[in-house]
Amino acid sequence: MALPPLTAEQRAEALKKAAAARKHRAEIKADLKTRKRTLSQILAAASQDEALSKMKVVSLLEALPRVGTKTAAAAMEEIGISPARRIRGLGPNQTEELIKRFG
Repeated sequence: MALPPLTAEQRAEALKKAAAARKHRAEIKADLKTRKRTLSQILAAASQDEALSKMKVVSLLEALPRVGTKTAAAAMEEIGISPARRIRGLGPNQTEELIKRFG
């Protein structure tokens, strides 16, 4: 499905919105890495935060201290989470298992 053509004004607004979302997600990951926020706080906040809910689960897990790509991938496979899954697509059991495993 082709995207509708955008005016220059609409394109600029979309680019600004996307940049703000990326910056917000980067701040969340930095807070997680420095332990200003916990995984459970972030997962709870995702229900009201659209930019956060669109973050990939693997990206969120890799931002945890002492969790790398292999650890995140192995945990997601054990829990049954697809590598392409976004936070808003997590089920309640998956969310609970992530919190149990990573605090």
